[in-house]
Amino acid sequence: MSSRTDADYTDSSPLVKIRSLLPGLARAEQRVAKVVLENPGTVARRSITEVAEAAGTSETTVTRFCKAIGVGGYPELRIALAADTARTAARADHDLGGDIGPADDLAQVVGKVAFADARAVEETAEQLDVATLQAVVDAVAGARRVDVYGFGASAFVAFDLQQKLHRIGRTCFAWNDTHIALTSAAVLGGDDVAVGISHTGSTVETVEALRVAREHGATTAALTNFPRSPISEVSDHVLTTAARETTFRSGAMASRIAQLTVVDCLFIGVAQRHVESAKSALEATYEAVSGHRLGARPDGRRRPRENGR
Repeated sequence: MSSRTDADYTDSSPLVKIRSLLPGLARAEQRVAKVVLENPGTVARRSITEVAEAAGTSETTVTRFCKAIGVGGYPELRIALAADTARTAARADHDLGGDIGPADDLAQVVGKVAFADARAVEETAEQLDVATLQAVVDAVAGARRVDVYGFGASAFVAFDLQQKLHRIGRTCFAWNDTHIALTSAAVLGGDDVAVGISHTGSTVETVEALRVAREHGATTAALTNFPRSPISEVSDHVLTTAARETTFRSGAMASRIAQLTVVDCLFIGVAQRHVESAKSALEATYEAVSGHRLGARPDGRRRPRENGR
């Protein structure tokens, strides 16, 4: 499987690493993670004993937690948290980085949503493994056919990838029905690619479709927020996002925007491999729908503006 190891995340935010690895941590380590995530700035100033007490666990567990997220030890974690807190403070108001509360007015909601979405894109780009992305680009660019599986909110992203690849002449189908996804996966072969999109990485339908596709010889790729989730076990390549879902935003737009960011990178990478045919296909598809815009002439061209308008 082509995927980042925990140590490969050293250049990204420690909070991004912790959130992505949280589901796979031991229960006691998850308590430590929650203490860190709730107030990273405070943890950066605390001793290991204080953090262990706050998490209701031992100093040894805190040390194991540090190693589990790819940090050498607690001193290194404190340094990383302090640096990350300083970067966040310099970049934006702390109030915008919090959860949306029931008492927030609409202006605060707008600010927090915009901040979360922007950070999802930035943090996704910071931690995205370019080598893994290149491997997926190579596979998709050379594939006879690409099938994409996405359910719930991830279905929107799956259909976006289908539409993008179709526009440059690549055969691609997106499925969000369990039975159709499984029958589609069963007829794939060694020249095909199957892509599963799941924020949690534990959507049963998506994991099962990738498993069937892999069993029939297809190259499989996953797009998920959690690299240790079940979908990674049935994927040859794992691309990760870095979106944080909160109380009012489960299945939120931030996760979809992060996924769409990776999809755009994948699409452009594939288009670069087929520059001339991609340009021709884009022009042809644009021309095909141009007549369906208001103000267009029957021949598809826009009507001239009147009175200089």
